[in-house]
Amino acid sequence: MVCMVYKKFQDLDLSALGMGAMRLPVIDGDDARIDESAVREMVDYAMSHGVNYYDTAWGYHNGNSERVMGRALNRYPRERFYLADKFPGYDLSNMDKVEAIFEEQLKKCGVSYFDFYLFHNVCELNIDAYLDPRYGIFEYLLKQKENGRIRHLGFSAHGSYEVMKRFLDAYGEKMEFCQIQLNYLDWHFQDADAKAALLGEHQIPIWVMEPLRGGRLAALTAEEEAALKRLRPQETVPAWAFRFLQTIPGVTVTLSGMSDLEQLKANIRTFEEEKPLSAPEMDTLLSMAGEMVKKTSLPCTACHYCVSHCPQGLDIPALLALYNEHTFTEGGFLAPMALSAIPEDRRPDACIGCRSCEAVCPQQIKISEAMADFVGKLRA
Repeated sequence: MVCMVYKKFQDLDLSALGMGAMRLPVIDGDDARIDESAVREMVDYAMSHGVNYYDTAWGYHNGNSERVMGRALNRYPRERFYLADKFPGYDLSNMDKVEAIFEEQLKKCGVSYFDFYLFHNVCELNIDAYLDPRYGIFEYLLKQKENGRIRHLGFSAHGSYEVMKRFLDAYGEKMEFCQIQLNYLDWHFQDADAKAALLGEHQIPIWVMEPLRGGRLAALTAEEEAALKRLRPQETVPAWAFRFLQTIPGVTVTLSGMSDLEQLKANIRTFEEEKPLSAPEMDTLLSMAGEMVKKTSLPCTACHYCVSHCPQGLDIPALLALYNEHTFTEGGFLAPMALSAIPEDRRPDACIGCRSCEAVCPQQIKISEAMADFVGKLRA
């Protein structure tokens, strides 16, 4: 008997756990060489245990994720699974190629339609291009929906609240779902709470990516783990991240990029039932997240006193927020992506180290040192 939590989406019953195909098992550590036999085994297990939602993208595994997932899934009747793919607008050189890319994606996946299709990674870098009618992306994808080649149209976003709002103001009436980075660490750190509320205002259901923050929330310190064990002795550490999401209104599908069969089995066990958090449990989890962030983050309160004293006109609070993200994650693409949308003379390396900002900072942050460190981290 299949035990899986399902969520209602329009007339569909979607598995609350979806299989993401960004971190598939690979051969000899080569991201482009997917271990196809291991993927087939994972898909077989997922299908037999009630997972019916599968998510891939143009750029995953150097373009090979779509092919491998297509071959693994197409051994099953088409009505047995829901397949999601995305237009790769994270690369601005793709903006005038929507038709060619979409047609190629159908071929790579071996399907005649996508159940779910997304504008991929709406962010500071590409929001202007996504909204630019010259490219015709929105109109083309709507046409494919009218033709039945896209069943449900949505978007994913790593950008700020303001970027998401711009996108929704333009296209929100046609968006059926939205995929955001949502986990208990980012609930306040990346304003995920505000983004979730924004989607709620638009009555758009939430798809979750990065529920474990790239694995960070699956490997807590002994002290952090002990605090959670006192509340729920039988719950695994990764399960806490999923239970958090089961508590958030609007969450429909939680995607997990599982890289081996054991991870898949463990996550499926978690999604055999819903166990949302109590208020005290939620408070404990969010307090713990705050302490995690505090260990590496500068205590900027965005008072903006510094901005009025910067001869370079830098938006220092925004840059420090990106610095905190980049430092906590120990790299990653979010900060570089956001910085690429900022004029060159407003980036961290434009800081001249005059320390005028530091003279008025209530938190006594050594801003000039942070800017220099940020530049070094970005170049590393």
